[in-house]
Amino acid sequence: MFGKGLLQGLGITIKHMVGPKITEFYPNEMPNLPSRVRSSMGLDREKCIACNMCVMVCPNLVIKLTSEKDENNKKVLKSYYMDVGRCLFCGMCTEVCPTKALTVTQEFENSCFEAQDVLWDMIKRAERQGKVG
Repeated sequence: MFGKGLLQGLGITIKHMVGPKITEFYPNEMPNLPSRVRSSMGLDREKCIACNMCVMVCPNLVIKLTSEKDENNKKVLKSYYMDVGRCLFCGMCTEVCPTKALTVTQEFENSCFEAQDVLWDMIKRAERQGKVG
């Protein structure tokens, strides 16, 4: 019994030694992610009509937004916050968005050291990512 287990373990080790290399050298080389990866959220402020549908459909009540009416009596987005510490990245908010202003992105470097950093100001995030609105 002792010899059989040892040989079986050595066989697995040798198989992995001569097999294809699966190690990725992150962060020097960014990983090639599948297209279905849901890691982060993106907001295009210009497209958002502040309809609150994303807020209503979210199962964990992650999204909080405020709006105001402009001179044309049209709703304009004022603030958009997401508590991503509670977000499942299920994508229901993106599916219900009529203008496709909210999207699921593949940005996966979302680690933070402070608890308050999981509350994202999506408008400021979009501005930092170059989507000025």
